[in-house]
Amino acid sequence: MRTLMIMMVVSGLWLPGGVLAGNAFSGAVRVIDGDTVDVGDVRVRLHGIDAPETDQTCRTEQGQVWACGKWVTDQVTTLFGGRMAECTPVITDKYNRIVARCTVAGQDVGHELVSAGLAFAYRKYAQDYVFAEKGAAIRDIGLHASRVQNPSQFRQTRAVGRIPPDRACPVKGNISSQGSRIYHVPGQRDYERTGIRTERGERWFCSASAARLAGWRAAKR
Repeated sequence: MRTLMIMMVVSGLWLPGGVLAGNAFSGAVRVIDGDTVDVGDVRVRLHGIDAPETDQTCRTEQGQVWACGKWVTDQVTTLFGGRMAECTPVITDKYNRIVARCTVAGQDVGHELVSAGLAFAYRKYAQDYVFAEKGAAIRDIGLHASRVQNPSQFRQTRAVGRIPPDRACPVKGNISSQGSRIYHVPGQRDYERTGIRTERGERWFCSASAARLAGWRAAKR
């Protein structure tokens, strides 16, 4: 069994969170944002959808700015938070998260969110929910009733220092405002929002052990 597990890790069949590639897994949902959830102990990026970031804002037709990202997160929490989900892995993304299709009580979570206007079809990666998005747009519900910047464009405008220049070295060595040296690994809560500014002495590491040897401590979450 030990030899088999080693072979799975080496061959890439063992995914983050101890999930075996191709195997469904389940657990209680904890909502991170509109398209990212924890299912049990596994961080999941929902396949085929893209939602505003939690700190993203939108404008009403009258020009009023409102916190649409937080609203989406709250709505998704109301719909699915604490409920049991079943997920099937599709791939892992550049942040080493599992991208998966998930269902709750037999409902496709991605389809439900896009149909309710809480997320968009992520056409760059999948066409699964294009018709669901068109239906929500026709009904002018949810985000479709506002002026919303494309979530991926929003991320690009703030992406400087957030995406590893070398995918083999994804660990972020951040320095806090108090001068503490803290490293973040993919999958942790603040990983994606943490930007690395090398001019301030911050740096990228290829492993957590390398960060520790350099004097950085692990982020608590």
